[in-house]
Amino acid sequence: MRIAGIILLVVGIIGVIFFGIEAMNDSESFSILGADIAVSKADWTPLIISAVILIIGAVMLRSGKRA
Repeated sequence: MRIAGIILLVVGIIGVIFFGIEAMNDSESFSILGADIAVSKADWTPLIISAVILIIGAVMLRSGKRA
């Protein structure tokens, strides 16, 4: 269980970093009346799934130490 937790934790961290950078880069900005407005067109689903995997991995790693 501990090894699975480590694997999920690492995969989650990599996914959050990769999809987070991709989501930040996928935005458009334009100016209206001197105000700069940014609109994101990103698909947030992969980032949310990666964060959930990261949390599950951390929980599994933590519970594996008790056993």
